[in-house]
Amino acid sequence: MSSKNRILTCLVLLAAIVGFAGCKKKTPPPTSTAPEVNAPAPTAQLTATPTTITAGDQVVLSWRTSNATSVSIDGVGDVPSSGVKTVTPSESTSYHLVARGDGGSADATARVTVNPVQNAVAVNNDMSSSNLTEEEQFKANVQDIFFDYDSYDVGSNASGALSKSAAYLAQHPNIKVLIGGYCDERGSNEYNLTLGQSRATSAKNALVQAGIAENRIRVVSYGKEKPFCTESTEECWQQNRRAGFSIDR
Repeated sequence: MSSKNRILTCLVLLAAIVGFAGCKKKTPPPTSTAPEVNAPAPTAQLTATPTTITAGDQVVLSWRTSNATSVSIDGVGDVPSSGVKTVTPSESTSYHLVARGDGGSADATARVTVNPVQNAVAVNNDMSSSNLTEEEQFKANVQDIFFDYDSYDVGSNASGALSKSAAYLAQHPNIKVLIGGYCDERGSNEYNLTLGQSRATSAKNALVQAGIAENRIRVVSYGKEKPFCTESTEECWQQNRRAGFSIDR
């Protein structure tokens, strides 16, 4: 083979190799996928105030949810994501709330015990609610609560009065409330003004927790400046350690 032929043969072989390499199947680029998004799980809270009633009495249901696209309460139906509703159960009932969303579901339950009416109580016509002024009806249903010495914690002995107050205020949404914080005579004026403010705020927070709108309630501290009782005895001091409620006009 001549030198010319050898060069020609090499060129042919090189072209064949290059062509074979060009025909090799290309590997497709990896397919990108959207990152997985985890939706937040719903939360749910439901309270009933009061939790024990006599047949015919009303109960205030108060609920609050988050991350929910639909909320329902058994026996009530579909409801907003948060709200308040007055119900009159005829028998003991467990109200069951279910909140559903993209992140799953959550539920909450509030139990109300309904006691039967034991005895009919005669109502003095002069004292029936239709004959009472608005102020008298308010005082009959929204009663003051009392505190231990140097404390602004709402005790369990006040829960019944606050539940009754919340139920009444829920039925009368146009009434605004002024809560005064009072103290006994012991301690400085400055200290008791602060303590009175804390007592009034604690009472307000309890009503808000029971479903009463915060913008309906105003608080003021009277410290020890407006005592209900002026004797220096424990019995008298107890009367002055209170949160007093009145219509805010």
